[in-house]
Formats: sequence, C-alpha cells, structure tokens
Amino acid sequence: MAAPFTDVPLSPALRQAVHDLGFHEMTPIQAAALPPLLAGRDVSGRADTGTGKTAAFSLPLLQGLVLGFRRVQALVLCPTRELVVQVTADLRALGKRSAGLRVVPVFGGQPGALQARTLAEGAHVVVGTPGRTLDHLRRGTLDLGDLRMLVLDEADRMLELGFADDMAAIRAFLPTDRQTTLFSATFPQSITELSAGWQRDPVHVEVEEVTPTIEAFAAVTEDKMQSLDQLLRALQPDRALVFCNFKRVVAETALALRKRGCDAAALHGDLEQLERDRVMAAFRNGSVRVLVATDVAARGLDVDGLPLVVNLELPQKAEDYTHRIGRTGRAGRAGQAWALVTAFELPKVPPGVVLAELPSADGPPLRAAWATLWLGAGRRDKLRPGDVLGALTGDCGLVATQVGKFEIHDRWAFVAVAVGAVDGALRGLARHGVKGKRVRVDRVAVS
Repeated sequence: MAAPFTDVPLSPALRQAVHDLGFHEMTPIQAAALPPLLAGRDVSGRADTGTGKTAAFSLPLLQGLVLGFRRVQALVLCPTRELVVQVTADLRALGKRSAGLRVVPVFGGQPGALQARTLAEGAHVVVGTPGRTLDHLRRGTLDLGDLRMLVLDEADRMLELGFADDMAAIRAFLPTDRQTTLFSATFPQSITELSAGWQRDPVHVEVEEVTPTIEAFAAVTEDKMQSLDQLLRALQPDRALVFCNFKRVVAETALALRKRGCDAAALHGDLEQLERDRVMAAFRNGSVRVLVATDVAARGLDVDGLPLVVNLELPQKAEDYTHRIGRTGRAGRAGQAWALVTAFELPKVPPGVVLAELPSADGPPLRAAWATLWLGAGRRDKLRPGDVLGALTGDCGLVATQVGKFEIHDRWAFVAVAVGAVDGALRGLARHGVKGKRVRVDRVAVS
C-alpha cells in the first residue's frame, strides 16, 4: 500500500503545494528517498523518468531553503536544456506557496549576459546544464559559496554526453559542507565512482518502480515514410513522438508528414531556445500532433498522456531505446511503441518487442483543433494566465471553451486557442493588449 505524504515531515507550505497538485500518496522512489534526504543525508538513487524522482529531490531541497536570504543555496545539474526547463517548472510548482522563491535556469541557447543579470538580482536555486553553469562560475556571475544542496539529475546521461571534465571543474567551486543527491537511470561503474567522489556516506536507494504499460511492436517495411503515415492514420493518437537519429532525417520526416496533411514539427539540437520553446509548447497543448525528434527529446521531455512513440530509426545504443519508449506508458498509463525497420535492421530489434503487421485502418491525417499564440511578455512582466484568459474572453470575444492551455515563461508566454478563433484573438490582443498594456503577439508556426 502506498504511503501518504503526511508520513514525512514536510513544512505546511510544501504539504499544501503537494495537495494542490493532487499528490496524496508517495511513489516508491519518493517513499524511499524522502526520509533520508529530509534528515540531511546524501542519497544515491536509481530511478527512471516518470517515477516521481523530481519531487523526491525537490521537496527536501525546497524545505532546506532560507527564503529571506537570496543567495544560491541549491544547484541542480541536468544533462539537457529540456530537462533544465522541466525541473525548473516542477520546482516552481512545488514551491508556489513558498513566498519569494527564486529559481533561475541557466543553459546554452540563451544569452549568457541576460542570465547573468537575472542571477545578479538574486536566486535561491539554480538549475543548469554543466557547460553553462561552469561558464557562469568562471565568469564570477554565479557564486556557490552558500550552497547547501547539490543535485546531479540523470548523472549517467551527463557522463555519456561527455560532461565529466565540466563536472570535475564545477566541483572545485563547491563548498565541502553540503548535501549531495545523485539520481541515475542505471548504475554502471562510472556512476559508482562518481558517487564516491561527490558524496559522503550516501544512502543507496533502488526500488521496484511501477512497470509502464507499454506494448512494444516492430513492423518490417520497405517504405518507412509510407508506413509511418499509415500507422498514424490507423491509430489516430492525440499526439505522437517519432524518433530519428539525425537532424537531417528529423527535418525531412516532419516536412514529409506536413505534405501529407499532418500537423507535425521537428525538434533537434540546432534550434534556438525560443524556437524549441515554441515547438514544445505547441506539442504540449495539442496544436502539433506529431513531434519528430532526435534523442535530444529522449531526456527531460515530460508530456502528460503521450500514447504513441515511433522509432523511425533504431537508436545506436540499446539503452537509448528504453529511454525513447519511456516517453509513453508513464506512471502506469497505457502506451504503444512501434519500431519501423527494414529486413536488414530486423536483427537489431530489442528483445521483447513483438513483430507485427501494421494496422490497416485508413483514417484522416492528424490535424490539430488548436493553434498556439506567442505573447511577448511573461512571468517577469507580472503576466498571469488569468490576465490572458480575461483579455481573450473579454476584449477578444472568445468563449472559455475556445481557450486551451497556458505556459508562462520568464519573458514570453504561450496560449492555445481554437483554430477557428485565431484571427479574432490576434486582432483583439493587437488592439487591446492585456490589462491595457500592449503586448506583441503572433501565431506560432513550427517547421
């Protein structure tokens, strides 16, 4: 039987935030990791994505902050900018009742000078990629002298991506008197060595996680693009994530799907951060039905209820296949994973994958009922979802059912509106602004 959050000594603010988010019972990794972390122990844990590990380290991290002292007291290092964004959002959500909390993300793809100015204004928590974090440390724009907690999230991935030298350099800037938490999806020898070098007498946590309900299939084909189109039309998923190995193939596949009438977009490492944010916001709110991506999306991509993952190309490493298909079937939800392979690739199909014929139903291409609008104002401009909703349903004449999901970032925001209401929303926001203030607005067009 799952243990309730009332079994651990959380502050009233954090207990209420957990309740507000609808979390009542701890996941296995939370039940195992929270007691030693809240007691101040170093913890080394094995946990897959989608099992609640972010809350497992975030709640003790937030509880240990002195909010009246605006200095960096916690640092979370992540392997990708997508995971940095996700962890930052989760920390802010869990800390929404912690008055004055400042969480600052730092990663490449954004101007370092802008991040430096934000850091100079003061922060309690920094979430960053190793490279950009080290850059700020060397420039003196980030000071970790008051650090109390360090978190290495998905440490195995950081070592795979070649961050070992950056992490060793970061270590020289850290105070020795700190609590260190390390989470990894696997425990190879490199992780054991990392734990020994960074932690003091850690509590090792490894639990049997909820088994994802993923049905994994492979279909042999001579025309992968035709088979992908057939699969999407037959299954009609709300959203689907398609993996390719190379940026060029990602771009070509997304373009081919759009030519076939499908609302698809590409995500890969060459995109600037704003364009990444646009693509991911459109995918999360349903105005993009199919996201075609390289493995940059395999880590840190958290989309609720994603029903389908397709491997248009098998990954080069077997463990990457597990990370890819783990984007569906999260938290015990049902999901399907398909691999489209040639006869030559068939021997490379991972064990346990069922060889099957493609479903033959021929439905329409995946079209979105929503469009995404970008607004040139965000959290630092005091923009709130209620302000945008009020402007759309008041000055713009939309009804509430024509307004979908919101995402408020530091300097910009996204809102989904019904496709048929886009023109009215654009005209109304351009004319009236939000709360009487002019705001730049345009429709997000992704490629």
